[in-house]
Amino acid sequence: MAIPTMRQVLARAGEEAAACFLAERGYVILARNARLHNGELDIVARDGRTLVFVEVKTRASVRYGKPQEAVERRKQERVRNLALAWMQNHRLNDSACRFDVIAVRATNEGKVLNVEHFLSSF
Repeated sequence: MAIPTMRQVLARAGEEAAACFLAERGYVILARNARLHNGELDIVARDGRTLVFVEVKTRASVRYGKPQEAVERRKQERVRNLALAWMQNHRLNDSACRFDVIAVRATNEGKVLNVEHFLSSF
């Protein structure tokens, strides 16, 4: 078994923190790391009747920008396309949906320092 890289440790810590953050606020987590033929959705949740596709970005430093700034236009389009495919696969085409970003700051060892939730980010 390979030793996880710092990037993998950060990503796992961030995704776990994001899922806990959402669950504590009443969201129902439907899927984590939902793999589709052309990519992966970090978190799919339900907030009341609304499907929420959550992109999680975790950083140990803001040297290259805040975590949420990494969800640029190209990434947004990719997530939208993945969400559409996920909805079609689960026969939820008529569901209302939105796209959120959760930005996580953590130490290099994966200790979570801060979680910010950006609703309807794109």
